Amino acid sequence: MGGQRRPDLHPEVEAMLQALAAFPDVTGYGPAELRTLLRSRRGPLRDTPAMWIAQDRVIEGPGGDLALRILVPRHERRGPLPVIVFAHGGGFVFCDLDSHDELCRAMAEGVGAVVISVDYRLAPEHPGPAAMEDVYAALIWASEHASEYGGDTGRIAVAGDSAGGNLAATVSLAARDRCGPRIAAQVLLYPVIDDDFATESYRRYGVGYYNTAKAMRWYWAQYAPHGTDDPYLVPTRAATLAGLPPAVIVTAELDPPCSAGDDYARRLSDAGVPVLAHRFDGLFHGFLTFPDLSLTGPARQRLWQMMRQVLADPASSGGRHDY
Repeated sequence: MGGQRRPDLHPEVEAMLQALAAFPDVTGYGPAELRTLLRSRRGPLRDTPAMWIAQDRVIEGPGGDLALRILVPRHERRGPLPVIVFAHGGGFVFCDLDSHDELCRAMAEGVGAVVISVDYRLAPEHPGPAAMEDVYAALIWASEHASEYGGDTGRIAVAGDSAGGNLAATVSLAARDRCGPRIAAQVLLYPVIDDDFATESYRRYGVGYYNTAKAMRWYWAQYAPHGTDDPYLVPTRAATLAGLPPAVIVTAELDPPCSAGDDYARRLSDAGVPVLAHRFDGLFHGFLTFPDLSLTGPARQRLWQMMRQVLADPASSGGRHDY
């Protein structure tokens, strides 16, 4: 679409996209330089909403020390809380525990869950599936230790936004294939499901809507330099999606990976996996991490409700698509 944006966008979305146009062209930097630049642009951590427990700890991961942040909300407890192992976005290349701290705190409070955020290894220094293996290690740790934080180890979800959505999907595959910990739900937030750049959303929104097709090609080149045939890199490469955990899948209409996320919801449902899916029309990639956008609060509330529903009764997801 060149630089021409749709004329019907919400005024705040249009203003936000104009502001985000100053986001660095990731393809013009080395990964380490890019991380430093992006960290320098962040505001201070808000530490809100306040948590009952907010603890950083280090566990043994497949590549050495693996940092986790454990967030337990101030929640009226009638029993153990569900647990969410969360993988942050950032194109597999940048972001960390701090970049997604506010979202994870809001999720812990809004869902009423223990959130365990994972500081997985980043590409290209650690190409995939290293990040997936780190999140899988965190899942195993959660299944053994989340009860120490009031978590219900019988209700563990994996979740992530963007690249983290890919990791939640591929960890779900790995847990199924390896007979690993039972996952109660996979929560995929505008996930980077595959490297198909010819979909409708890539054609319509690949330029001018913050996340670009050019950037997505670069992210995949960093994360999967040797190709994407491995289903632990691209979950659609799996021989079957049957037997995967119930899914909550949220996409953003103005996001190049939107079509692939919507299609993955349909594929899961066709394979017999309970799915709750919703596309947020008129919104862009990453919007859930912009709490000052007036549309984000209501969208989060809808997401929290979907997550509470699937964690209360995974079978109730029922294959519903809301597009």
